[in-house]
Amino acid sequence: MAKAREEKARSTGGRARAPERTCVGCGRKAAAGELVRLRILSGSVAVDRERAGGRGAWLHAAPACLAEAVRRKGFARAFRGAVAVDEALLRRQLTENGGKD
Repeated sequence: MAKAREEKARSTGGRARAPERTCVGCGRKAAAGELVRLRILSGSVAVDRERAGGRGAWLHAAPACLAEAVRRKGFARAFRGAVAVDEALLRRQLTENGGKD
């Protein structure tokens, strides 16, 4: 395991890489800082500003990614079950400071 870590550090010039996550809308990978974390709050999908832990999903703050996630049922897949999605509320949450405080 340590050998694999050393190989990875060498391949990135000795710098640690930022964690990568996959957007449930477009499916592209991006650094966690470029995406917004979502979770189930009171039975509905909501922006997780505190990163409270537990099962979460990641999404670009772009309206196109939100629409694609709803169309492709990406939230149900990410949360492993049927979930309520208020697309208008999520769009508002995502546009407020890019979904971040």
